[in-house]
Formats: sequence, C-alpha cells, structure tokens
Amino acid sequence: MAIIISGISLPVGTGDGEIIAAALKKAGISHKNAVRTGIHKISLDARKQNDIRTVSSVWAELESCDEERKICGRRDNCALVDITPFTPVISGEKRPEGRIAVAGFGPGGMFAALVLAEAGYCPVVFERGADVDRRARAVTGFWNGGSFSPETNVQFGEGGAGTFSDGKLTTRIKDPLCRFVSARLTEMGAPEEILTKAKPHIGTDRLRGVVKNIRRRITELGGEVRFNSRVEDICVRNGNVCGVVVNGEEIPVSALILAVGHSARDTFEMMYSKGIAMEPKPFAVGARIEHTQESVNRSLYGVHAGDPALPVGEYQLSYTKNGRGVYTFCMCPGGTVVPAQSEENSVVTNGMSEFARDGENANAALVVSVSPEDFGGGVLGGVDFVRKIERAAFTLAGKNYAAPASTVGAFLEGKGGIVSPTVTGTYARGVVPCNFNDVLPPFVTDMMRVGLGVFSKRMACFGDKGALLTAPETRTSSPVRIPRGEDMCSLSVKGLYPCGEGAGYAGGIMSAAVDGVRQACAVMREFKPE
Repeated sequence: MAIIISGISLPVGTGDGEIIAAALKKAGISHKNAVRTGIHKISLDARKQNDIRTVSSVWAELESCDEERKICGRRDNCALVDITPFTPVISGEKRPEGRIAVAGFGPGGMFAALVLAEAGYCPVVFERGADVDRRARAVTGFWNGGSFSPETNVQFGEGGAGTFSDGKLTTRIKDPLCRFVSARLTEMGAPEEILTKAKPHIGTDRLRGVVKNIRRRITELGGEVRFNSRVEDICVRNGNVCGVVVNGEEIPVSALILAVGHSARDTFEMMYSKGIAMEPKPFAVGARIEHTQESVNRSLYGVHAGDPALPVGEYQLSYTKNGRGVYTFCMCPGGTVVPAQSEENSVVTNGMSEFARDGENANAALVVSVSPEDFGGGVLGGVDFVRKIERAAFTLAGKNYAAPASTVGAFLEGKGGIVSPTVTGTYARGVVPCNFNDVLPPFVTDMMRVGLGVFSKRMACFGDKGALLTAPETRTSSPVRIPRGEDMCSLSVKGLYPCGEGAGYAGGIMSAAVDGVRQACAVMREFKPE
C-alpha cells in the first residue's frame, strides 16, 4: 500500500525534491519513515495570473501499513491506495471452439489484444484500415489534395482515431487501470512525463511509434493483426457468436471484442439489421475554433505569457443553459485543424498536435450537446443526423473536401463569412467562407453563440471576432450504445463483447484503453487460453 498526499501548492519551477519534502511535512511524515516516494500528479493553477502555481500530489510508501492507515485516518489530504501491479486473472474453463478475436485496432482493441496475448490467448485482430505507416501516407496524401479512402483515413487504421490527434490521455474516469495503461504506454515508447502530468499527452508524432511497438509485442507472443480486414458480418448460432465474415471469408470465433470506434457506421447498420441490441445516445456537434497560440497563452498567463517555466496554454470551458450544454472539447495547443471524414462526399474536422505543441495556432472543438430527442428516427437516428450535416458541409464548400468557415464576428452576426481574420487557418484542404446556418441546426448555432459570449468573459481570446471557426465537428463520441450485461457481453448475443468508444463506453484514448483491458479480462473469465 501507499499514501497519496494531495494539494501541495508551490510556485512554478519548484523541483521534485522540494515538492516531496513539502508533501511529507504536510502529512507529518519524517523522511526516515518513508521507504519510497515519488511524484504522483502535477497540474498547473493559473487562476491568479499574478500567482501561478503548481498543484501536486505525492505518493509515499511507509514500512508499516498500520501507520499508513493511521495517517490517512487523521488527515483529509491523505488517501490510502493499493500500488500492487495489475495482473489479469485467468479463471475460464470453457475451451474456445474458434479464435478469440478483436475487431478494431484503436486504443480499446490494442489493449484488449495486448492483455490477451500476454496471457497466452493468441488473439486475432481484424482492422479495416492499413498499418500506421501506410495509413500516414494515405492520410497525408489526401490532406495534400489526393484521393480519399473510405477504409484508411483519420478514423480507420492502426491506432484508431487517436493516432491523428494530440494523443491526449486526460480522462474523467477514476480507475486504477489508468495507471496500468499509462505505464504500458511508456514501456512502448511514450514519454515518461505522462505518468505524472495531470493533463498528459503523447503527440501524434510519438504515438505512431507507440502503436507499432504494441503491435510487435502482440505478434511476438503469437497474436495476429490483419490489416485491410473489415468485419462485414457477425455469425450467430443459438444466441452465441460463432464466426465473423472478413473480406468475404467466414472465420470461426468463440469470442469477439467489438472495438470498432465511433465512426464505424456500416458496422452499426449491419448489427441493427441483425437485431443486435443497440440504443441511441447523446453526443455533441459544432465546429473547430482556431486562435493563435500566443493569444491563448496571454489569456491564461497574462504578463507571464512566454515564460519558459510555463507549459503551452490549454483550456477546457463549459456552460449549460436550459439543460443544453456548450463546451470546448479536444483542445490542441500548437496544433492544426485536420480533415477527418470516414465517408466519401462529406466534410468532418478534427484537431491534431505533435508532442512539442509548437505550432503557431491552437484549436479546439466548440460543440453543443445533442440528445436523441433532438434527432429522433430510432436507433440510428444520430447517424443520420450527423451524416446530413457532413454532406451539407461538403456541398456548401464546393464538393472538393474544402470546409465551411467563418470568423467569429461574422458568425455572431448570423451572416457568416471570413471578415477581418486575426488567424491564418490550418485546415489542409482549404476553407470556403460560409454561413453556418446552412450547415448546422439552429439550436446548435444559437447555443454556440451563447457559449462564445460566456467564454469571452473567461478568456480574452474568445472575444476575438477575427478568430476562425471551421465546420463541422461531428465525431465527439459514438451516436449509439451497444448495451452489455454483467458478463460484459451484448445483451442479445453471448460472446460478443462491445468495447470502447464505438460501443458507447469510453470517451477518449485512456478510457477506451481501460475498457479494452476490462473486456479482455471478461473473456479470460469465460475461456481458457488457446
């Protein structure tokens, strides 16, 4: 066991040794009684621009567990945690009659396959897109004006959608497996700092190497990763998964971890046609807002902007009115706005940063919550809702994969267009001045305007009428959920294990990876290793 000592507020630039000493003093622990210590998490508190501080938590392991419990019992800032490394338990007795399979090689699928392979299950992974190197070439080619591939793109391919993002690991879940996932990522090449930063990120450039290393580990242990292999059908016999059809070939499987991601609309449609239990769920849509990184830094740090001791500025803003939320999402410091569609004749935007986050601009999604009551139309109503937006954007911007854009001032006036811009947009396929009222529903644009007004009072850069909006942002999360029972299987098909963002059980790289670990453990509770 160990103690987590939280709330250690010190000036920016304070060294790790001083932070640990301050934490031990605050907890009443002498150095000689601490067997091991270390930094648990470090975050930045910039609420007071004249007093920017780091807020840290420190872990300390004592010789006596009883003493650890006593300290935690009398101090509110101390909590007892179990630091025993996670080890999956194999308890299944059923012999697999087919392969243990994983559909999708994003964060959920990768970690499910990794845990299974390390436990001796030799999983087979079916990924519809290409390996990360071929994928990077295909995506870059499209961004530079080449043809679009509906199978290998920003959404589909090795690493999933997160491979072309900031590699953010921030999550709201409080799960001990987050530490396990972070540690494994560092083993595979991610920077060590992700273990201690409160808002960790890997960066698109480094994430690609990490993804390849995870794949190598899986295959070295007897697993198999098949690229350009889309699961076209799921075979069911007597209420149990018995196989999958991949590229026209039926392959026997005993268990299928379905980690296809939030954009696998054709998979959702196939499942719906087979009567597999699904339900619509809330998500959010809007646009990307782009400022200069310098203006973001000034808004956060004031006169201290540019201080090398301070990290590049990032933010997360939200506001709710009459039950509807508007918020920023997937903020990319020093990043670019990128084309992110998964279907032909559509436009989708996303954000991407490399590890250094040293680009001139910053961007974030500015999105509004959407509920099933807003789109109706049954289980796949959300899919139809966002598809209509994406196709309208494609048509409005000239049918050549350029994106509709507007400066904030023109958008607030309800006219649209690019008027007196203060930032040079980064969207690779180019932008066309447009009125967002022709792309997004009124309840979305109205709430975006409310949000801009509120956020401008919190950060000065949001009051810049020359900032650029590029639309649409429609892939915040899956529009469906695939319900599962206590055994973690689909409610309607045994042996089918819905996983990650596409199944409606995650909201980012970390939570999807954690869900992949949990689904792998669920398979192990049912089946013996092959």
